[in-house]
Amino acid sequence: MLDDLKLIHERDAQDALGVAEKQWQQLGHVFDVKVSKLEGITDVVVAGMGGSAWPALYLRSWPGLSVPLEVVSNYDLPSYVDKHTLLISSSYSGNTEETLAALAEGEERGAQIVVMTAGGQLAKVAEEHKHPLFLIPGGIQPRMSSFYFLAALIQILEPQGLVPAGSLQELRSVSDWLKDQPMSWRAEIPTTKNPAKQLALELMGKSVVVYSGPKLFPAANKFKICLNENAKNIAWTNYYPEFNHNEFIGWSSHPEQKPYAVVEIRSELEHPRVQKRFVVSEKLLSGKRPAPEIIKPEGDNLLRQLLWTSNFCDFASLYLAILNGLNPTPVDLVEKLKAELNK
Repeated sequence: MLDDLKLIHERDAQDALGVAEKQWQQLGHVFDVKVSKLEGITDVVVAGMGGSAWPALYLRSWPGLSVPLEVVSNYDLPSYVDKHTLLISSSYSGNTEETLAALAEGEERGAQIVVMTAGGQLAKVAEEHKHPLFLIPGGIQPRMSSFYFLAALIQILEPQGLVPAGSLQELRSVSDWLKDQPMSWRAEIPTTKNPAKQLALELMGKSVVVYSGPKLFPAANKFKICLNENAKNIAWTNYYPEFNHNEFIGWSSHPEQKPYAVVEIRSELEHPRVQKRFVVSEKLLSGKRPAPEIIKPEGDNLLRQLLWTSNFCDFASLYLAILNGLNPTPVDLVEKLKAELNK
């Protein structure tokens, strides 16, 4: 099925595979806005939902912030938010009600605010209240715009001295490398030579569990989201070593043939004890859970591995959508939910 190009193009009517292949271009996007020097920033809060929020999780792995960072996917902000907080309000559509509510609360508390959006009500509020506005290019799904958001975040934070100097240059330098990585994942590459198609076939008909270490967790989390939204497939994620303190035991009973597929993202950049935990856990759970499908990230540094894994997993989730008989782009149920909430 995955070697039938006509079928792929019929099901992927909006060419999500083409969007995934060109994601490298997003890393070099230059936003036509400058943020004045912010004073007295002691913490950063990114308020957003779904694909508009999770790119901020990358910042914990790469490049790391000089102040605490919290990602808030809720209507309410943490109690500590005040004039010393940099509040980054993020919504691709610009109409996400939780994000708009958090922004209004941040304004009341005097937070220093920057907005990331492709338009909608959030853009209007930013213009009216003179918040710096990083306008994300529109026309694609939020989950496929994640590298735009990452580029915007670095362009916000580096001039403020909140991430290491040179982070933006490093991000842009990786784009050329990433450009060539999807060549073996494209639709015209047969399944026998296409690891993304092979992984999708292993996941077909199963609930997917994605594990990683802490450093690669942002990519694992993105895979979970794309399995949900692209393939309309249930999935969840966790990371080592936390896995070994609870979920590990959850695999130890019931029949071996559980209706799950286990994916593990194993990077040699993780702490040595984390790497050993993968191996020991697999040994101890042999016969208790399905053998894991192992993804070994490509790249000689953390940023490359994060972006490579994210891009590879995008392709796998899109092929799983096609195997599931679905168009990966629409999220109709979300739109129905919004309509019901607004009644």
